[in-house]
Amino acid sequence: MIQPKPAEPATIAAQARLKQSLPFANKDDFDDARYGFIDTLPDALITGATPYPAWSMKPYAFLQKETAPDTVNPSLWRQAQLNSIHGLFKVTDRVYQVRNFDISNMTIIEGDKGLLIIDPLLTRETAAAALALYYKHRPKKPVLNVIYSHSHADHFGGVKAVIDEADIAAGKAQVIAPDGFMEHAVAENIIAGNAMSRRAQYQFGALLPPGEKGQVDTGLGKTLSRGSLTLIAPNVLIKQNMEKRVFDGIEVVFHLTPGTEAPSEMNMYFPQFKVLDMAENTSHNMHNLYTIRGAEVRDGNAWARYIDEALGAFGANSSYLIGQHHWPTRGPQKIADFMKKQRDMYKFIHDQSVRLLNQGYTPNEIAETLQMPASLANEWYDRGYYGTLSHNSKAVYQKYLGWYDANPANLNPLPPVEAGKKYVEYMGGADNIIKRAREDYKQGNYRWVATVANHLVYADPSNREARELAADALEQMGYQAEAGTWRNAYLFGAYELRNGMPKINPPSSLTADALQALSLDMFFDFLGVRLNAGRADGKHIVINWQFTDTRQTYVLNLENSALTYTSGKAADKADTSLVLDRPTLNAIMLKQMTFPQAVQSGKIKLGGPPDKLVELFSMLDEFNPMFEVIEPKKAAPK
Repeated sequence: MIQPKPAEPATIAAQARLKQSLPFANKDDFDDARYGFIDTLPDALITGATPYPAWSMKPYAFLQKETAPDTVNPSLWRQAQLNSIHGLFKVTDRVYQVRNFDISNMTIIEGDKGLLIIDPLLTRETAAAALALYYKHRPKKPVLNVIYSHSHADHFGGVKAVIDEADIAAGKAQVIAPDGFMEHAVAENIIAGNAMSRRAQYQFGALLPPGEKGQVDTGLGKTLSRGSLTLIAPNVLIKQNMEKRVFDGIEVVFHLTPGTEAPSEMNMYFPQFKVLDMAENTSHNMHNLYTIRGAEVRDGNAWARYIDEALGAFGANSSYLIGQHHWPTRGPQKIADFMKKQRDMYKFIHDQSVRLLNQGYTPNEIAETLQMPASLANEWYDRGYYGTLSHNSKAVYQKYLGWYDANPANLNPLPPVEAGKKYVEYMGGADNIIKRAREDYKQGNYRWVATVANHLVYADPSNREARELAADALEQMGYQAEAGTWRNAYLFGAYELRNGMPKINPPSSLTADALQALSLDMFFDFLGVRLNAGRADGKHIVINWQFTDTRQTYVLNLENSALTYTSGKAADKADTSLVLDRPTLNAIMLKQMTFPQAVQSGKIKLGGPPDKLVELFSMLDEFNPMFEVIEPKKAAPK
């Protein structure tokens, strides 16, 4: 394996310039992050079902050095140190948080008879350890209520470690979520889940070794835990913009914020404790209007408006502002300042990006032009550790105008391989390009070197010099990056260029709990995106589906290389029909049995020959979870 290289002089100089520009002497965040500390586990070590721990802070011991090394942006180093402070913390009477036992926080509130838990982390293993640590120091009351603040997996995946699904079915416990939670929680992880999972390897850097030349943080938290992702469907949905509820003597005012950090999200105010939980709508960094793993673009204008609504409704009566990432903010004045500047940050990005796009500027031009005002840029909690001003401004452009910048030369450009070959030809061949690019590399022009070396790699992925040069440039850009996400992406790209893709088989995003939560409409949508149009060309197949347990019927129609469906009816002239229950379908989708096995065992009753069903399923693609990202695809699209 080729090892990372040291920081170049241009990188060392860039780190020094940034260090002079920010208020590193201000240590208030460290005091706030440690406030209320009760206890932790040694190294926050949480074992899992595999030889690898589900979570451990031991690999991040290098962050104990006060001064950042030359290979890490000093601002990101500071954020990484803050995100290393882990354990159980008391926010105020009856309100506790377990922080940095996962990328997100678990919030625990003591009710009259039991506990209310907000966001049971990403995996069952970390959630179980977090609750066990709480019980070590507090009365062992049962968990009666769980709140999902929003529809991202790191805020619900550990739920089965803290609450029993049978208790929910029996009415002894409740799971509360914002309206639309299930649709968005499942859809994001299923429809485009394969591509998102691969791209997330770049964003989170989970396959990079932690270290001064490797992964140090994500900005939002340390990393993703390894373990079992679970899901229990909520049985209480919050549907009103401001909705008051009482759970086990705990009064909660819910504030819906759809389309902000997640499509389905809500803030929560607890008047008894003067605690405002802003979910992930405020955090101690600039968040994403677009996440580089890929997802729907978020609305910066709405995001700012909802922060302002929460400030107006709850700010003056809040003594503690907590979030489901990072550490609390204490005191009404600090809370007001924090919320105003988080609000104004998102409003600035939105309005100034729209101003410039209305003057005809393209996404790249806007990203190069915009600069945060000093009043925002000098606040640590507005720094781009997770989102960045650059890619967030491009997200605003995408939201309003899409991918096309209106220059006809960019309307139908050559694809990367063909373009790469032409660039190499026009620039005098690979040897000439490498020679000139090495000179630019010495001058610290890493962005340009990465661009031209990328063309070389796409023109000839076997060119070792080109791969090394591209990797070297990306690596220096990663060392300089303030955003943990950008650092991870650059360094993982450099790793793959040098060493090839990791030989791993990542877990499928289609878990048993996610599949169980998938509506039948979503299931048939998922079949549609797997249809290989070439293999389906000229085929016409009609299949009736009848589900005995849910009493639902569907007609699945393949025609014109498109798979459509109609619910609530059956076709008079179908090629075949299936009678089955939903658990059988789930078992087939999880590859626990095949269709022929289900037919043979009587779990599926066929009303007609099976030929067309077999033919249809032979047209569905199996997605490769480890596709090429930083070099040409080895196989052309089929």
